[in-house]
Amino acid sequence: MRVWFITGASRGFGALITEQALAAGDAVVATARDPATVAARFGDQPNLLPVKLDVTQEDQAHAAVEQAVKRFGRIDILLNNAGYGLLGAVEESGAQEVERLFGTNVFGLLAVTRAVLPHMRRQRSGHVINISSIGGYGSYPGWGVYCATKFAVEGLTEALATELAPLGIRATVVEPGFFRTDFLDDQSLVKTELEIEDYAETVGAMRSFAAGANHAQPGDPHKLAKAMIALVNAPNPPLRMPFGTDTVAVIAQKNAKVAAELAEWRDLAVSTDWDSPAA
Repeated sequence: MRVWFITGASRGFGALITEQALAAGDAVVATARDPATVAARFGDQPNLLPVKLDVTQEDQAHAAVEQAVKRFGRIDILLNNAGYGLLGAVEESGAQEVERLFGTNVFGLLAVTRAVLPHMRRQRSGHVINISSIGGYGSYPGWGVYCATKFAVEGLTEALATELAPLGIRATVVEPGFFRTDFLDDQSLVKTELEIEDYAETVGAMRSFAAGANHAQPGDPHKLAKAMIALVNAPNPPLRMPFGTDTVAVIAQKNAKVAAELAEWRDLAVSTDWDSPAA
């Protein structure tokens, strides 16, 4: 029996993955700002521990981890899932809106990871899984600040994978595309208070697209939850795990664009090294 520690477990991917992990016979520490919502959804199960956790409060992260270890003795899988979106142009994004977003999506993830890793290091085993996004690999108009948080998650996970490998701990960043969850609902998506008319062609179009795409996204969240079980069962899990044909297409397009741009500008790129001393 493995022990999962899942943030944002009351709805969306967090709840569906909790359901799959329990069905697989694993134990789940399912955290939420209101743990009663977890209990209401899953009932009283011996392998389930609902715990209060606001990821922006590091003292709560340490307290939740202590409860987990006291109950189950270990943590095998950390799933950093809590997060939300911000839709608006970079210029439209106010300082407080940006700070709150980074507070949850980046600093909250770091707080929980810092709380869990000492236990995984003691075990010399574990798997840290950070939920990123299609926007963690390529950015889009209207999502610049949100994508910046997910770019940060990608960079953190790359470093973690290298730092933790000698200790027997794996790290994976998961990149879902557009899935039919409540991400585009008001409870998961904040829109900037400021809207600037000059961005109507780009960000305005994205606002309209997001409104029309809600609950019509191509990805099936139930299939992603099942795929997460396959991911943690893999003997050699990947650093990056994209989910969805849209994410796979974006990765291929961006890789091709970066390769073409590098080829075009290679001479200038390599012209800045010190000259080799004359023989």
